[in-house]
Amino acid sequence: MKRWLGSAALTGALLLSGSPALAQSRPLVTEDPETVPVGFILLEAGVDFLHGAVFPVTGLTGNLTRIGAYGFSVGVSKIAEIQVDGAMFDRLKVTDFDPTAPLAPLFAGTVSERSSFGDVTVGAKVRFLSETVGRPAIAVRFATRLPFLDLDTGVGAQTTDFLVGVSLGKTVRSIRMVANTGFGILGDPVLGNQQNQVFTYGGSVARAVATGAEIVAELNGRLDLGTDVPPLGTENRLGIRLGGRYTYGPVRIDAAFIIGANEGDSPWGLTFGATWVFKAFELK
Repeated sequence: MKRWLGSAALTGALLLSGSPALAQSRPLVTEDPETVPVGFILLEAGVDFLHGAVFPVTGLTGNLTRIGAYGFSVGVSKIAEIQVDGAMFDRLKVTDFDPTAPLAPLFAGTVSERSSFGDVTVGAKVRFLSETVGRPAIAVRFATRLPFLDLDTGVGAQTTDFLVGVSLGKTVRSIRMVANTGFGILGDPVLGNQQNQVFTYGGSVARAVATGAEIVAELNGRLDLGTDVPPLGTENRLGIRLGGRYTYGPVRIDAAFIIGANEGDSPWGLTFGATWVFKAFELK
C-alpha cells in the first residue's frame, strides 16, 4: 500500500506541476521536446470523432469515430523515449460516396458503414538540448506509420509513411509554448510505387489557469512539397484544436474541439480522453 501511495503521489505531482515531461500529452498532437522520465511509462487513451471526414482515394465521406485512440511512451534514458500510437478501432458511418474515385470499385453496391483496427505509428524522440532561462529545449523525433488498415476498409491508405522533425519548447511563467517543424515521405495509395514529400509544422500553447487546470490550443498540419496537385491521400492538412486539461489525483483528463481548416479536412470534430504516468522499471 505504501508503495502504491508513493507511486500515485509521484504521478500526481508530475501531472499537477505542468512539468515539460507531460507537456506533449492529450489533447494536443504537437510534439513537446521534453521526454518521459527514465523508467516511467506514459499511457494515453481516448475517443476521437470527426464529422464529414473525406477519403478521396476510396470516394467515401462520413463520420469517423476512433475508439481507443492510444499513446504509449517509455522513458528509456534521461534524454530519450520510445513511442507507439494508434487506435484500437476505427468506425466510419458513410454519408456520401464518389463513384469516380480511383478505388471506388472496391465498394460496389451500397456502402453504409466500414470498420477496422487503426494504423500504428512507431517512433522515438531524443532531446539534445535542455531548456534554460535563455533558450528552449530542443529534440528530434523519428516516426514510421505502419499500414494496419487495408484499402478495403475505406479509411486506410495501405502505405508506409516516414516522418522526421525538430521540436522546440519553452515555458514562460504559467505558459508552455511548443513549435514543431519537419519533413515527411508519404506513400502514394493509388500508384503504390511512388511517394510524396511534405513539410510538417505545428505550434501549441498551454496555460495554467488554476491548480491542476490548463487551457490549450494548437495549430498542426502539413504542406505538399512535390507537385502543384499532390497525389490523392497526401493532400495538405491543417487542424486547429481548442480545449482543456484537468488533473485529478494520478490521472489527467482532457477534451478539445477540432476544426479542419483545409478543403478535404473534417470541418469539425471532438476528442476526449485521459493520461496516466507511472514508474514501471529501474535502469541500473
